[in-house]
Amino acid sequence: MAESSRSLTYAALAVLILIWGTTWAVIRIGLRGLPPFTGVAMRFGIAAIVLFAVARAFGVRPDRGRRARVLGAVNAALAFSLSYGVVYWAEQWVPSGLASVLFSTFPLMVAGLAHFALPGERIQLASAAGILVGFLGVLVIFSEDLAALGGQQAVTASIVFLLSPLAAAVANVVVKRWGKGVHPLSLTAPPMAATAVIMGVLAVIFERGRQLSFDASSVGALLYLAIAGTAVTFFLYFWLLDRLPATRLSLITYGIPVVAVTVGTLGLGEPFTGRMLMGSGLVLVGVSLAVGLSPGNKSST
Repeated sequence: MAESSRSLTYAALAVLILIWGTTWAVIRIGLRGLPPFTGVAMRFGIAAIVLFAVARAFGVRPDRGRRARVLGAVNAALAFSLSYGVVYWAEQWVPSGLASVLFSTFPLMVAGLAHFALPGERIQLASAAGILVGFLGVLVIFSEDLAALGGQQAVTASIVFLLSPLAAAVANVVVKRWGKGVHPLSLTAPPMAATAVIMGVLAVIFERGRQLSFDASSVGALLYLAIAGTAVTFFLYFWLLDRLPATRLSLITYGIPVVAVTVGTLGLGEPFTGRMLMGSGLVLVGVSLAVGLSPGNKSST
């Protein structure tokens, strides 16, 4: 039974890495036809419909307790609306591979926040050193002439982009701290529906008059992001979060940039320079120290 559970956990982790590793490039493809806030609203709206339909088919109902509602609101505001709103907006100028690497600071932020909020996930001296090394990698990345990669707006967008992993880290730690036993559906479907409304309102305010193109590539990208990249992955993620330490689960960030950079470079012809490679390496080393050596990551699955 334990071996079967372990195999299921590893399979879920592999699915997350493969799918989320490709979504960075697919977002850029989708942005060719849909403005960022509109794209986020439609992505999460479709994902919510899919999850509610699946739940109905299997007779599963979202938890209606106060704790589930509060955690759902946290996910809607931080993990979904703010985090993805920033990602979509920034990827108008930031290459998808670089975006995935910048988001790799997520485990560093989780480790830092978990130290104060999650008993049993305290960071040690090596972990603190890892956080410093990781952010040194970010500084190396920003020492690159990012303007040459996407204009001056790419520099600003890359800085703003760091709000995305921070918002996701806060939500992640909050859900881990107070979400034990809450059904994954309650942490995904209702917050995704709320996100569709929030981002839809922002789209009406800020993207009114912008042209929408529903060609094969933009529709295909939207459906892939909504169903595979959102409904499937977030359900799996919060299922795993109920079973693994938050810092340990964040280790999927090791594999995601590798997939994302490969897809972005080979599939979209995006640049990836030596300095960006060096900075990415430092980020991953920092994650290894900050997360891989933490006590919470030594528990069995």
